[in-house]
Amino acid sequence: MESVGIIANPAAGKDIRRLVAQGRFVPNQEKVNILKRIFAGLDAVGVEHVVMMPDMARLGNGALDGGHFNLDVEFADMIVFNAVRDSVRAAGIMAEMGVGCIITLGGDGTNQAVAKGCGDVPLVPVSTGTNNVFPVMTEGTLAGLAAGLVARGLVPVEETTTKSKRLEVHVEGELEDIALVDVAISKERFVGARAIWDLETVDELYLARAEPASIGLSAIGAQLMPTSLTDERGLHIKLRGARLGDGRLGDGGETVAAPVAPGIIHPVRIERWDVMEFGKPVEVELRPCTVALDGERAFTLKPGQEAHIELSSEGPRVVLIEEALQAAALSGVFRTSGSL
Repeated sequence: MESVGIIANPAAGKDIRRLVAQGRFVPNQEKVNILKRIFAGLDAVGVEHVVMMPDMARLGNGALDGGHFNLDVEFADMIVFNAVRDSVRAAGIMAEMGVGCIITLGGDGTNQAVAKGCGDVPLVPVSTGTNNVFPVMTEGTLAGLAAGLVARGLVPVEETTTKSKRLEVHVEGELEDIALVDVAISKERFVGARAIWDLETVDELYLARAEPASIGLSAIGAQLMPTSLTDERGLHIKLRGARLGDGRLGDGGETVAAPVAPGIIHPVRIERWDVMEFGKPVEVELRPCTVALDGERAFTLKPGQEAHIELSSEGPRVVLIEEALQAAALSGVFRTSGSL
């Protein structure tokens, strides 16, 4: 029996950037409505079984309330901590259960967590977060249709999915963590409120993607060299005014204007930038510092700790929604014979 997993993060899109920028706020009721539309899409393509991550806001229960779907929905057997590890654990459980696809509701941070546990299970990332480079703005109905088509094998996986990139943070020779879009090296010494919103604190950027139509730190790189999900390269950027290796302050480079947050187009001073290639490590210079993954500070590097960043092709597999729907249309998945 083909099944689909759903991980909906009730905390997505509710951090400090709601206060310092004109960011979109997605209330839990809207997430419930999106889930209802996802269920409708899954139901329409014959998905029978859905595995959902439980959460303290009971988003899944709200979506099922009053619905009439031919779906067997179960909640993953796990303890909920209302923390990032919930998404990691849920993705791992769903992968172990053999789901054919996982739909996520959240931002870059949510998907970064899911990527740690989902293995090679394809993702349909639906944007409901603050930073939304990895997830896409799409209608829930279409997300459900695309996920169901892939999970049931009604469209060819090799034509309707793609393997994404990731950035790997290595500390003292060991893989410490990953990011799907950006790693920022912050001059702040403590994790604090986590969210990166003050560019004056940013020393370096490492980008797996840099698309002109995106908002956030990756938009800075898009003004230097646009880099898509499938391009076999990344970017390393040193911001001007940051400390160089010998302790001097940089005074060269150029300035770019980038939409670094909703409603905020900020001039950013660039000291230098380089192309990142797969498997070639780039040393992190600043100490002490905090390392931010996909827009949120995650951990601190202490003086004397060795750390480097590598671009990898081993990111999660992603469903290309438009390609999946087009493949289904061309093969007649939704056509039936007979009169109305």
